[in-house]
Amino acid sequence: QTFKRDDRKMSENGMVSRAKVLTIDTMNPTVKKVEYAVRGPIVQRAVELERELSEGMKKPFAEVIKANIGDAHAMGQQPITFFRQVLALCSYPELLNDSTFPEDAKSRAHRILQSCGGNSMGSYSASQGIDSVRQDVARYIERRDGGVPCDPDDIYLTTGASDGIVTMLKLLVCGEGAARTGVMISIPQYPLYSAALAELGAVQINYYLNEETCWSLDIGELQRALDEARQYCNPRALCIINPGNPTGQVQSRECIEDVIRFAAKERLFLMADEVYQDNVYAEGCQFHSFKKVLFEMGPEYSNTVELASFHSTSKCYMGECGFRGGYMEIINMDDEVKAQLTKLVSVRLCPPVPGQALMDLVVNPPQPGEPSYDNFIKERTATLSALAQKAKLTEQVLNTVQGISCNPVQGAMYSFPRITIPEKAIKEATDKGQQPDMFYCMKMLEETGICLVPGSGFGQKDGTYHFRMTILPPNDKLQILLNKVKEFHQRFTQQYS
Repeated sequence: QTFKRDDRKMSENGMVSRAKVLTIDTMNPTVKKVEYAVRGPIVQRAVELERELSEGMKKPFAEVIKANIGDAHAMGQQPITFFRQVLALCSYPELLNDSTFPEDAKSRAHRILQSCGGNSMGSYSASQGIDSVRQDVARYIERRDGGVPCDPDDIYLTTGASDGIVTMLKLLVCGEGAARTGVMISIPQYPLYSAALAELGAVQINYYLNEETCWSLDIGELQRALDEARQYCNPRALCIINPGNPTGQVQSRECIEDVIRFAAKERLFLMADEVYQDNVYAEGCQFHSFKKVLFEMGPEYSNTVELASFHSTSKCYMGECGFRGGYMEIINMDDEVKAQLTKLVSVRLCPPVPGQALMDLVVNPPQPGEPSYDNFIKERTATLSALAQKAKLTEQVLNTVQGISCNPVQGAMYSFPRITIPEKAIKEATDKGQQPDMFYCMKMLEETGICLVPGSGFGQKDGTYHFRMTILPPNDKLQILLNKVKEFHQRFTQQYS
């Protein structure tokens, strides 16, 4: 009896085995197109180096410093005491009898537990999220936006902001060929967007931020990108990250108004990623929510422009990435589409309930007069002040290095400096089949233990090279990191000059 070569084969022990049903050739082809730079090859090598160090292998450094991802607590940022107290009480309600917990934490925990099935955080919630939490989110948005109304029914609690963003993209993507949905994303961008679009088989439309003017957004560039894209796809959505990731810029109110007018004129669905809304450091910069500006522009826009905005527990002063809490608010969505959205989120049952509880505390923190208020304000202020100092330090030190230029870190948690790579190094990288900034960052990791992400993972103009570096490490470690980057760049330049 003979077998087809691609169906069965003889194993070493003489047994006949079938070829696997799922192979790299038979798997979903869109998954193979997905790339996520912040957890890519550099990070995998960093993990290997950590293991090698722990096994006693000699390296030219004593530790690996991961500055590749905005994971605040992993970098040493301390959690907010009140948040953890309430979550502890919710997780183990017996602690409600413990006198060491403040009364406002107990009352907050009691309210959250009353909203949970069986008074337990271990139960499922409604698919859209716990009703009382969505009501608190709505009140928070109204306070933030100076009284602009917010309907709790427009709030969807999510598994981090990423979940909401991907869910909205799923609703938007349709069509084939030249009618396939195109989505406009900024370059540089956070790779969640390119990865999600690749997985969904959508068309990525790049618009470039202007590095020469502190990564500003130019309406002329949006128009150029849109006009070109309309020749091969159907542009339907415009994604904005404000404050920016990886570029750290904070958009002016004037810019946001221009973007809203552009979206209205070109009939684009707006997606506003606002997870860094408390992370604004630069003098003269201020966070303006897209929703607030939209409604202050009057009914011509507020009654027509479709908008989804996103927030998270993972960033700002909270840094609670692991709880995967977040929300999205939808504005002017078609009622029938909204029903489909509710159906879609019901498939995943509900977001993590501890993350929902944490989101509730973020939007409804201790109030003046409550026992935990003073300590909460003290911790919140200290965290944001430290981030502002580190943003300034990062910019200042990097700009002392010949061949590195760093724009002011106006907000968010990252710097995205431009680096000059010698032609000799570019050729060696190309010969190895690597992007030059990947080659640079991998070499830095091997020589210094510093883990950064190459700019090519976020997108950049041809002929320019960057890396993204988080500003999250503690001051002493950040200073060490910056000095190592400085010394490495000088060595690298000399080696390849």
